[in-house]
Amino acid sequence: MAKRRFLVTGALPYSNGKLHVGHVAGAYLPADIFVRYLRARGDEVLFICGSDDHGVPVCLTARQENSTPRQIVERYNTAQHKAFEGIGIHFDLYGSTSSPLHHKMSSDFFLKVHAQGAITKKSSEQLYDAQAGMFLPDRYVKGTCHHCNAPDALGDQCEACGKTIDPLLLRDPVSVISGTRPEIRSTTHWFFQQSLFEERLSEWLEGHAEWRPFVRNFAQGLVKQGLPDRAITRDLDWGVPVPLADDPDASGKVLYVWFDAPIGYVSFTAEWCAQHGMDPDSYADWWRDPECKIIHFIGEDNIVFHAIIWPAMLMAEGTYQLPSNVVANSFLNIQFPNRPVEKISKSRGTAIWIDNYLEDYHPDLLRYYLTAIASETQRTTFSLEEMVTRVNSELVDALGNFIYRTLSFTMRYFDGKVPEKGTPTETDLQHWSEIQALPERLSHEIESFRFRNALAELMSATRASNKYIDTKAPWKQRKEDLAGCATTMYYCIQTTKALAVLMNPFLPFTSEKTLATLGLDPTDLDWDKATDPLPEGAPLQQPEIPFKKMELPEDVTRLSRNE
Repeated sequence: MAKRRFLVTGALPYSNGKLHVGHVAGAYLPADIFVRYLRARGDEVLFICGSDDHGVPVCLTARQENSTPRQIVERYNTAQHKAFEGIGIHFDLYGSTSSPLHHKMSSDFFLKVHAQGAITKKSSEQLYDAQAGMFLPDRYVKGTCHHCNAPDALGDQCEACGKTIDPLLLRDPVSVISGTRPEIRSTTHWFFQQSLFEERLSEWLEGHAEWRPFVRNFAQGLVKQGLPDRAITRDLDWGVPVPLADDPDASGKVLYVWFDAPIGYVSFTAEWCAQHGMDPDSYADWWRDPECKIIHFIGEDNIVFHAIIWPAMLMAEGTYQLPSNVVANSFLNIQFPNRPVEKISKSRGTAIWIDNYLEDYHPDLLRYYLTAIASETQRTTFSLEEMVTRVNSELVDALGNFIYRTLSFTMRYFDGKVPEKGTPTETDLQHWSEIQALPERLSHEIESFRFRNALAELMSATRASNKYIDTKAPWKQRKEDLAGCATTMYYCIQTTKALAVLMNPFLPFTSEKTLATLGLDPTDLDWDKATDPLPEGAPLQQPEIPFKKMELPEDVTRLSRNE
């Protein structure tokens, strides 16, 4: 396959908290699986992410912790990056939207779109907290959703129905600052005229039938309803200042976080270029090259921003290409032992934090389970009890068992070297033929963003491999037909090598350890050569048991403590 170019992004997490399993499952693990696969295929990939440092959530956290927004974002950006690394998600750059370069590029982007006539200034009514003496940005107010009547909806988007909220239409609104009912006052803001791009957005969405249906259908439905002008500035002192120095109305206002945040994908690309000794303007080699595919990985709550607002912003700017795909997962719910299914929530204490998990468990176990239950088409539930069961019956008893008994048997009876191939039987050839077809089957699923199916294919091949070794029974062959035993173990070793390469996108830590045991460079992956055989007589290293049995912690709630 010819070498391709991809720019892959993960949605920018707010830098006001730690990462939990819902975050990882929604956007970052699928993106990492895809990136690892592409690199194993030899494609050129830039994997970009970073913290979303501006906006109300950060300001609220700073207020609650008697700190400053700058201190909050620095602390959580570091904590998030560490958690990503711990779970095996390695970005080429994990940036920060509070960086000077991001501020400059966001300002330039705004001015370009403003010059194109897609931004207009107008006075509007906004909720005002008289007790706090401030206008309330969307997330500073909550109430009952005017679309679906869900309680405790924040003033920007309803978590229950996913629709954008007009805070003025919230029922029984309450300021999250003072707890009082806000009043309505007039203020001046700048608005992005989405309606100018309705026709182009509709045509663009129509041309992407390969997207996940719920993503495309949701976006198309909103466009058909008609897109309102959307305010892109806020009355805040933390963020990118509105870059209109000659306009007195711009004083004390910043760009709305959901206007500047996606520009982070561009500014982080420029930052990566600068860090690697390139001209920062060489980011255009990614963002203006039609041969480079841009793939955004997000959670379902970000669909409206990535499938409508951001593409419209790109259309208005006029020089950047649009994303090739917006890959979204539905929300992940959670179920603790002896409790009903619940939403993952920081405030309710129903989250399992990545840093807590990593203190006790192997990262590949979580990567496996989150992929196996991936909410690619509908919401699914994370259950610790189910995770323990599946890890032990699938990873430990199937994949780990095959790898370890293959390697340990070979070490013991064949001097730790790849046995001679000998004369294969029909059973040998049939098994090996199925393994040789595995890379293409996995490629088809991964390139279709069906990571759950791809993992299922890998585990199906693992179970077939266990059946193969059970059928051949080399422990009996060794006594009756040593040459036949050598042939069996030759194919078992080659199968182990293939599985070690092909599991890398899903289980990178186990993949690398297995490849090292086979005497291979664990960083030199080649997907297309996954089934190229190891030479007879090649030395092996002493194996370790790949996975240990998983047990529920005595104190399950420790995993959900936000300390």
